[in-house]
Amino acid sequence: MSAQPPPSTRAPWAGGAVTARAHCLLAPNPGPMTLDGTNTWVLLEPGSTDAVVVDPGPHGEAHLQAVLDHVAGRGARVALTVLTHAHDDHAEAAPRFAELTGAPTRAVGTGHDDLADGDVVRAGGLELRVVATPGHTSDSVSLALPADHALLTGDTVLGRGTTVVAHPDGELAAYLDSLDRIAALTGGGAVATILPGHGPVVPDAAAMVEFYRVHRAERLEQVRQALADGAATEDDPVDGVLRRVYAEVSPEVWPAARLSIRAQLDHLAATGA
Repeated sequence: MSAQPPPSTRAPWAGGAVTARAHCLLAPNPGPMTLDGTNTWVLLEPGSTDAVVVDPGPHGEAHLQAVLDHVAGRGARVALTVLTHAHDDHAEAAPRFAELTGAPTRAVGTGHDDLADGDVVRAGGLELRVVATPGHTSDSVSLALPADHALLTGDTVLGRGTTVVAHPDGELAAYLDSLDRIAALTGGGAVATILPGHGPVVPDAAAMVEFYRVHRAERLEQVRQALADGAATEDDPVDGVLRRVYAEVSPEVWPAARLSIRAQLDHLAATGA
């Protein structure tokens, strides 16, 4: 039986208040790869005046102003910006947002106040714990919000559909390990809800992560079969796998599918599977 996503993740998404501490403002960049748009998360401890903004998104003055207006409307200021990873649809606006707010930016990578696994980020009584979740990209992190039993996942787990392993920076073994880490958090009760970088909130985190794990195993098996059926002998095995395995996928996302296929082929070659 094929993996099926939790039904609640198929609902339309427009952002808004999600938990006692998390509010989503949707960037105006919908598309095949960004779904409804990038989720910019405003995190604010009740009663606090210091907000944390996660993933200000792509360039766009109107969206950044909407974020600032929302924070000001809560009687707060932006004390810190955090990036889940460096892809433009999440991080392109970060330098401009830093100019507008005067707040520091934290992320994985040169030029930022680097984040590391297990770091605890605090602002105005709010506490976030950094969970390294590489695989989509090498710099991907998730952010646990313990008070709400929630996990902000960036592009590691989406609210709808599945994500790309962005070869060559993304790597499948690391991604599978990251899914295992998130599964352990959901199994232990630390995380019940996923606040993704795109798409709707996932109220059943454990079910979504299990869907992702089963989906990846199925895709790997399909790629193995495609190679056995002749894709391995073609001039471009990636296109051979694409035609055999991803025939039902919209051509709009074929470039992303090719990245994932390359990551799968590398993984199979490295593991001898």
